[in-house]
This record gives sequence, structure tokens and C-alpha cells, in this order.
Amino acid sequence: MIQLSLSSSIADLLGILTLQQKNLLSLLSEEEKHEQGFVTVQHTQEQVKRMHDITPHVLAKNKDEIVGYILAMTLDSRNLVPSLIPLFTNFEKLAVRGKKVIDYQPMVIGQVCVAKSQRGTGLVDKLYTAYRAQYAPNYDFAITSIALSNKRSLAAHQRIGFEVISTFEDKIQPWAIVLWDWNIPSKHKL
Repeated sequence: MIQLSLSSSIADLLGILTLQQKNLLSLLSEEEKHEQGFVTVQHTQEQVKRMHDITPHVLAKNKDEIVGYILAMTLDSRNLVPSLIPLFTNFEKLAVRGKKVIDYQPMVIGQVCVAKSQRGTGLVDKLYTAYRAQYAPNYDFAITSIALSNKRSLAAHQRIGFEVISTFEDKIQPWAIVLWDWNIPSKHKL
């Protein structure tokens, strides 16, 4: 049975890294990337721990195995993962409802991943339901970037209620910046 929780131990953080390793863009075949999606950033244990120390991550566990996660970040996490700095830099100029993103209290999704065995079961919806319940009382919205080539992830986020608000390109590829406004009722029943 799948249990949802917040990260609370080194074992949780190592479980995140284990699942992440199995879904890294650089390690998947072209077919897997296209059909299953991927994660782009490979975090270190120190990065995931420092992010957790600011804001715990949302986890899905099957017994002791991490089978899904959403890495939680805030504006205070900006410099913890160098490859994500371009996303945070975009927040300085990107406006939402007439204000720059940095003038809000956003929750930044550092990464979301679901084990292959759990895809198609609704687990991503459950993770985001838990994420929203945990963070919406104190934060204005969720925001992240998704590689435009990761069509499965982009479609899942849009189904949940994320909207593309901007695009940018870094040294790796083009990205969509997506926002889930928690003040608007979800389009999808989570």
C-alpha cells in the first residue's frame, strides 16, 4: 500500500536519489524518454538534504521504498542547485497577476518523479494533492520548469492545473515555466 509523507530521514533522501537515478535523461533510451518521461537534474545527497532542511519533500512510499516524490524548494533554495539558477533568474523578470514571481511566496518544484511501476495509477495526482495541502496555506502558488521535449510530464502538469506562463532556453534545451495557481479551483479532480 502506498503511503504519502514528508521527507524525514537520510534513508528518505537516499531513496529519492535511487529513484532519480533510474529516470535520468542521460541514462534512458530515446524510446523511454519519449514514452515515459524523464528527470533532467541529477542532485547530490547534500543538495537534497539542504533543500529538505528548508522545506521537506513530498514522498510516496511502498513499504520503505520511495516510489514517487516532489522535491520542494522555495526562493531560499535558489543557489542550492546550480543548474536550476536559470529558472530562478527568470522569476526576477516574470510577472504573474501584475507582480514579479519573486514578489510572491511561491513553492518551486525542484523535480517530480514516479517509479515506472506506479505510472498510470494516479500517483502523481495524489502527490500533488498532498503537496498542495501541505504548502498552499503558506505559499501563493507552485511553479516549475519542464523540458518541452518531456511531453508526458507537460501533459500531466497541465491536466492537474498548471499553465504555461513562459518559455526559455538554457544550454541543455527549451523549457516551459508552468504555474499552478492555488487560488483557482483545480481543473482536474485530484
